[in-house]
Amino acid sequence: MMENYSTDVLIIGGGAAGLFAAIRLSEMKPDLKIIVVDKADIRRSGCLAAGVNALNAYIGAGHTPEDYVAYALKDAHGIADKNLLLTMAKKLNSVTAKIEQLGLVIFKDENNNYVTRGWRNVKINGENIKPILAAAVKNFPNVKIFNHVNVAEFLRDGDKILGAYGFSTRKKIFYNFAAKTTLIATGGASGIYLPNHAGGSRHQIWYSPFNTGAGYAMGIRAGAEMTTFEMRFIALRCKDTIAPTGTLAQGVKAEQINSFGEFYQKNYGNTTSERVYAVTAENLAGRAPCYLKTVGITFAQEKDLLNAYLNMAPAQTLRWIETEQLPKNFNVEICGTEPYIIGGHTAAGYWVNVNRQTTLKNLFAIGDVAGGCPQKYVTGAFAEAEIAAEKIIAQIDEIETPARKDFDVAEFEKFFANEEFFSVDDLENAMQSTMDEYAGGLTQNYRFNEQQLNLAAKNIQRLENLSEKLRAADMYDLLKIFELRERLTVAKVLIEHLRARRETRWAGFAQNLDYPNRDEKFNCFVNSVTSDGATKIIFRELEND
Repeated sequence: MMENYSTDVLIIGGGAAGLFAAIRLSEMKPDLKIIVVDKADIRRSGCLAAGVNALNAYIGAGHTPEDYVAYALKDAHGIADKNLLLTMAKKLNSVTAKIEQLGLVIFKDENNNYVTRGWRNVKINGENIKPILAAAVKNFPNVKIFNHVNVAEFLRDGDKILGAYGFSTRKKIFYNFAAKTTLIATGGASGIYLPNHAGGSRHQIWYSPFNTGAGYAMGIRAGAEMTTFEMRFIALRCKDTIAPTGTLAQGVKAEQINSFGEFYQKNYGNTTSERVYAVTAENLAGRAPCYLKTVGITFAQEKDLLNAYLNMAPAQTLRWIETEQLPKNFNVEICGTEPYIIGGHTAAGYWVNVNRQTTLKNLFAIGDVAGGCPQKYVTGAFAEAEIAAEKIIAQIDEIETPARKDFDVAEFEKFFANEEFFSVDDLENAMQSTMDEYAGGLTQNYRFNEQQLNLAAKNIQRLENLSEKLRAADMYDLLKIFELRERLTVAKVLIEHLRARRETRWAGFAQNLDYPNRDEKFNCFVNSVTSDGATKIIFRELEND
């Protein structure tokens, strides 16, 4: 069964960025026709599905947006776009006020000021941030929501995007969405590398296991220019639970120590990647395990930590209680995660201009899927949504309604044949093992060389060919096939980016053993465009002056 729809703006991805874009577009132009498509349900989807306990991008008293730009540039070791950062930073406080207006609880002090953690963070009660956004979107009569619909590919005419098509994850229904403008907000990519845990716990990871790089993959196949995939993100997390460490580091000022009780961080630097590298280096030097020093905190601080983790990572609070190793009496062991590709923490994603327009006509990218602008977090994603919305409103009336462009349903039907050669899990395990062993994964301490990358490229291409033989018993099986194919597409481009940056700039995120030092020749963006399956690398100068 085929269903066809036409709209002014098609938003692909109902996470925080996509929903905020729908809200701002509707407020600015109430008669605008908007369709939001989410492969899950917008009430609990994306990387904020379970909530969040802080807004990590905010301009505190005594600071300016320029201060935030300086911080983000330093943390990225120079590889970021100053103009993107500045346009985002200028909106951080106003979008914070907006989400509070929508119902998010932000903690206040006795003077009615936000309670901050440092000058860039505000504390919130964010367990229900997605339901708040979803409820706000549903109040706009101009917005039509499609839950449980997986968008598979853009509809296009050359480099012009005309909408997208996909399928229901529950019923055998295919969807064709024609749109004047398309906004991609599908998030980053997890599951490409072997995770910290195997078997039934393999989805106990830092980033949403359901963010598969779909938006990246669609853009790659359509010929969009992508940027900085080689700046992978490795999260520093509490061991076993993979719970965040920022609440410990900022909330109770817990510092990193090794098994000898030494405060080692001063030997490595204090950017995000350097903090991860410090743990890896200490472990390799025989001073494992590493901890965050919490022994000696007060009872009140411990209670705050237990409550804070219940609000965002309850497994950590439950572990403290069931093992009787409460943080006041036992230090918290830490570790790195597997690598992720994500534009909210690093600079990976679509190559966009200051309006968040991609290199494909009528296509915008925001949030984790938009590149060049690291350290955006939740409020930065909101800011990008508002920036894109403003530009969309300014030009939407000049864009003609596209004629309906059909797609070949046989692209999906071929996966429902009877014979089956491999399972999705078989190929997913092979992909993760390949990336882990040959492309700088967790078990390799994020290290690789050119020969390993060459092997990774060959193996991923072979797995992509084998994925054509996968078969689906139902629509959920079809979803799993497409999620694997998305990850394989992203993995291929990632390998090319890792090969192209012949230096080690972010040692905690990736160590190129052939080029172990930083090289100012690579003080530039590594971009790529893929055509007919071949990826061409493009070096772009930084425009930060």
